[in-house]
Amino acid sequence: MQVTLDTTLGTLLAEPQAKAVLEQYLPGISTNPMVALAKGMSVRTILAMPQAAQFGLTKQVAEKIIADINKQLQ
Repeated sequence: MQVTLDTTLGTLLAEPQAKAVLEQYLPGISTNPMVALAKGMSVRTILAMPQAAQFGLTKQVAEKIIADINKQLQ
């Protein structure tokens, strides 16, 4: 599986290796109750929301996360 900015958050959280990487960068993301609202959204869509910056999620951080996830999934 190749992860991109168009991959949904739900897809990432369903994959244990991807979930672990997300937790490294964004501690508590998998248990945050607000995540249920965003599971169907792509990473690109989430980045466009102002709340993403409140959690420290910028495009640069998202690209690092995606690169790390793709390394883990190889």
